Amino acid sequence: MNIPRKSKFILIIPVTILTIFFLIHKPTFKTSQKPHINLHVVNHLQLAQSHCDGTLYPDLCITTLSTIPHLHKKSLTEILRYTITVTEAIVRTSTANVSSLEAGNGHTLSRLQHIAVKDCLELLGDTSDQLETVLDETEDQCDLTQNLSNGLTFLSAAMTNQFTCLDGFDVGSNGTIRRFIQTGIYNISNHVSNSLVMLKKIRGPRHCKHKTMSSLPYDDVNGLDRAGFPGWMMKKNRRLLQTATPPGNGTTTRVDLVVAKDGSGNFTTIKEAVHAAPKKSATRFVIYIKAGAYFENVEVDKKKTNIMFLGDGIGKTLIKAKRNVVDGYTTFRSATLGWSNSMDRCGFMIKLKKAVVGAGFIAKGITVENYAGPTKHQAVALRSGSDLSAFYQCSFIGYQDTLYTHSLRQFYRECDIYGTVDFIFGNAAVVFQNCNLYAREPLSNQKNVYTAQGRHDPNQNTGISILNCKVAAAADLALNKTAYKTFLGRPWKNYSRTVIMLSNIEDVVDPAGWLEWSGDFALSTLYYGEYNNRGPGAETSGRVTWPGYRVINITDATNFTVGNFISGGEWLPPYGIPYYLNWTS
Repeated sequence: MNIPRKSKFILIIPVTILTIFFLIHKPTFKTSQKPHINLHVVNHLQLAQSHCDGTLYPDLCITTLSTIPHLHKKSLTEILRYTITVTEAIVRTSTANVSSLEAGNGHTLSRLQHIAVKDCLELLGDTSDQLETVLDETEDQCDLTQNLSNGLTFLSAAMTNQFTCLDGFDVGSNGTIRRFIQTGIYNISNHVSNSLVMLKKIRGPRHCKHKTMSSLPYDDVNGLDRAGFPGWMMKKNRRLLQTATPPGNGTTTRVDLVVAKDGSGNFTTIKEAVHAAPKKSATRFVIYIKAGAYFENVEVDKKKTNIMFLGDGIGKTLIKAKRNVVDGYTTFRSATLGWSNSMDRCGFMIKLKKAVVGAGFIAKGITVENYAGPTKHQAVALRSGSDLSAFYQCSFIGYQDTLYTHSLRQFYRECDIYGTVDFIFGNAAVVFQNCNLYAREPLSNQKNVYTAQGRHDPNQNTGISILNCKVAAAADLALNKTAYKTFLGRPWKNYSRTVIMLSNIEDVVDPAGWLEWSGDFALSTLYYGEYNNRGPGAETSGRVTWPGYRVINITDATNFTVGNFISGGEWLPPYGIPYYLNWTS
């Protein structure tokens, strides 16, 4: 069944759907009043149940599939597309519900709640785009099976958006607004969860031709070319990151706009330059930001594709601001630099049925800071939801919640990240390679935690991979390390997943390694792994004994390399950022 993507659906309560189904297919009775089983109804429900095996919300799944006419004639791909289309209808209804809050609807919103509503509307819009993209990519069965990680990525992000929306009402709110919208939000998330399971079951037809890889030299283990850039980055973008230097330093890098504090460029603020950048650009658009401190919050709209920020280097080009939750912002909206969820593929060109779409965000040689300070609690420096984005030789500075790797696929190379509590957090599929992670001096009643990964569902392809990095104390903490406890991570959500591999872990890290969130929450469902690390803090004999913690072997560790974790397989052109042969530096 080919479901039109733009068709309108009426949202019906699941119980009502099932009731109508049984009324339509009601069993017949003989004159003796003995019931005659309608085998069509039984078989229909049994088939729905079989398709729903393995889902986390089977009742919802069965109720949804029971409404599909002639279910026995439908392929699993058609069933998946039907489920996603039903989910789109619920997204539209939830969007209307959230929008009604802005119009009043009996609620008087605080400033913070207005911001949270804005966040939700943006995130629901992103969800709609992501579901639409999965529908695009499931039109061709061969494309779907060869780009499986693409679909898993967009569905994973669509689910993450729902919890981010609800998180905005956890701070400074009495929960009334959250209760008003959460039924629809959870309904979306549960449908997406079921869709993830169905997507994983799909196998391609035998006639599909295997797409060939690029002829570039390729490291199959790490998913990187011999220059070391990740496989999903276009050759021209890889070269741009490698060779790009500020104008005047002997570079031939083409710069489209210049931002300069002294007025010597096109603009004096970064926001002006971003506003002037073209929408949906199919070519790389370079914004050179001259040395200086730019005190502004920069929010890059998802329509601004293919942008590169090129600075004069860490500590020279700085973007600084101080939004935070104490002063009335959601964590999502507190970011000094925020990049919205981009549905255009970052770093490569891919031909879809409708059009050729462009790339997302890359940055080199900039520092992004939230200087609100530790007493302001959640205060994000960078929030990224740009798919297949790359940050090279950048620095991110804050205290609590410094780097928000919100969703989709991200790569960080030779970057410095500073913070205290949960200072790398979110639910992207993200790899940090050759980076420096520095714990700072926290408040007297706080513990330092490097990571707080937020995977909600075991079928999401998300997590944090830290590869060949330095895990250390910043200068302020190094003077007083024994006064504070410092841990590698703690589980923000049920299926939190973080691995640390081939990294140098200094003695600032507590021997237990990892910290619980609250009691035994997520300790059996999380996935925390360490592989072949070094340094005085890498000793695992004193680590936690949680069911979800493990010292992993090379086979498991390979699942979290650039090639396997964020590149998505052979459908991505093979080139990237410097790498290590055979897991050695």
